[in-house]
Order: sequence, then C-alpha cells, then structure tokens
Amino acid sequence: MAESGNVLLEAREVTVRFGGLVAVDAVSASFRAGELVGIIGPNGAGKTTFFNALSGVQRPTSGRLVADGRDLTGAGPHRFAARGLARTFQTPRVFGDLSVAANIGFGLKFAGRRRRRWWLWGDEVDVPWALRDVAGILSLIGLGEQAALPAGALTPSQQRLLEIGMALSTRPRLLLLDEVAAGLTETELEDMARLIRRLRDELDLTVVWIEHAVTTLLRHVERVIVLHQGRKIADATHVEEVNDPEVIEAYLGDEMVDEALSRPSAETVAGAPERATPGGPP
Repeated sequence: MAESGNVLLEAREVTVRFGGLVAVDAVSASFRAGELVGIIGPNGAGKTTFFNALSGVQRPTSGRLVADGRDLTGAGPHRFAARGLARTFQTPRVFGDLSVAANIGFGLKFAGRRRRRWWLWGDEVDVPWALRDVAGILSLIGLGEQAALPAGALTPSQQRLLEIGMALSTRPRLLLLDEVAAGLTETELEDMARLIRRLRDELDLTVVWIEHAVTTLLRHVERVIVLHQGRKIADATHVEEVNDPEVIEAYLGDEMVDEALSRPSAETVAGAPERATPGGPP
C-alpha cells in the first residue's frame, strides 16, 4: 500500500450545535490523498452532521474547515465542490424523471465548465478513464444497461449506485459516502464494498465512508474513526485498535469486533494488497 499523500480536508475542533443539543463536539480529523477511511458510531453519534459540516451543507458553530489548504469555514457546498469534494446522502438524491445517463451528464457539465477543475488531474487526457464520459462512469458503477431508463425506475440499490456516479461525474479528489450500503442484501453489500475499494485504488480517490454495516466496513478500510455522542473516541489506523473498552461500550460489542477480526481476507487492513495502477479498465 502506497503511503498517503497531502491533507485534502481537515476539521479543526469542529462543533455543531442545534439550540442546546451538541451534535458534533470539538471533532478534529484530517483526510489525506489516497486514504480509505471509515466513520462508525451508534445512531445519534453525529456522523451525518459531521459529514454535513465537512461538505459545507451545515455551517459549524465553531472550529475550522480547511480544504486543500484553503480555509472554507462557513462556505457553501459549491465552494467545497470547487476544491474537489463530492458526497452522497443517506437517501439518494437523483432526478427521477430524467434518464440515468442524463443524471450523470449534469455532473460532467458542472466539471467541464470550470477550467480550474482540470488541475485536479493535470491535462484533460489525464482524467481517469472511468470519469471521461457518461459511458465510462456508468460502466464503473455497473449501470451501463440502464442508461436510457428513467432514474425513478431504478431499484433502491441502483439509485444508490447512480448517486455515487453523479458524485464521481464532478471529478472529485475526495468522496464522502453516507451509508451507501443501507438496505442492501449481503451480496449487494459486498459488491458495494468492492466498488468503494476500486474507486480508491483505480481512480486514486480519497474515500471517507460512513456505514452501519461495521463488519464489512472494517474489512475494507485502512483507518476508522469512531464517534459517540458527538465526540471522537477513536481514530485507529489498524482495525484491532477499535477493540477498546470505550468503543465497545459505545457501539460495537464484543461479538461484532470478534467477527470483523476473525474474517481475514485480501481486503483486511493488515494484509491489504498493493493498489491497482490507475489508468485503464479492469
């Protein structure tokens, strides 16, 4: 595994309050180029609110947000997108009356309008193969045969894939995925996890992934952040480090940790394979 690169996004003591409720409590975290990071925690831990702050959807009450070296605290989502950040939501946000291909096409127009976008990848010819056009993105996410269908006709799991494709169409450097595996079958969940690794390995993206399917997530990420009651209680670079009494009490439980650690595979943190070389389809 190649070493992670420069910091693309940093939260410095970020707090989000709603009246008397502290949803995110002085959380600091940084995300470097090439990382695959998981964020876990029980319901109400502040995970989605933290994502909303990271992407400009929610203005922090205090703290700072720095995207690729630029202070964007309080800026809107479009400013974060301009610095190479894209995200999905718990409930997929697609244009149901438009075709699957048209949903992807909107993002490509957004990326192509702004010449500064190209510095993210160098010259236009260096844009990863899968992000160059609608067909490439649909092939990557497995929706090539559904290109002409209305997005509203897709199954819920396909709509989740489409929203990932819409995020990718903006050609980001950092992708925030908010519970993209919710409601999926076990087979669909594993397919989604493999897709997420491909996004990091083949496109060289930084991916930050919130998920309740903890055992699957722990087998695929290299670092995991644990939130509880708005606080960060762990930031582990090895899965074994989350087997901490406070983490277990807050969320995981002995059985969930034991299951995750007893299922080694090529995807585990300790034995993750070297990255695939970007630049061509498998």
